[in-house]
Amino acid sequence: MSDSARERVAARLRLARESAGLTQGQVARMMHMHRPTVSEIEAGRRRVSAEELAQLADLYGVSASWLTSERESEPGAADDRILLAARQLSKLKQADLDRLMNLIRMLRQPEGSE
Repeated sequence: MSDSARERVAARLRLARESAGLTQGQVARMMHMHRPTVSEIEAGRRRVSAEELAQLADLYGVSASWLTSERESEPGAADDRILLAARQLSKLKQADLDRLMNLIRMLRQPEGSE
């Protein structure tokens, strides 16, 4: 794996972990690793085995193919965050999702148009 590919996978692993609301310490405990190992993986300084990648994908609720996607700028970091947010939103209860949608509508209104 090239350095750029390793960095891309590392960045997506970190984004997926953060989107899942987990700390490096929590992931380390769940994966039976040391916390610095998770840090090294997310920094791209440690290789990830196929088995570890599959376990991390499962833990974060993403696909291994998304973690290893070769598309650098497509869909892009912003789109990646939107996809991960959508996964989290799909887990909300309907009432909570409705409240969140109302909040988003309020945030998008121009000032003074209330």
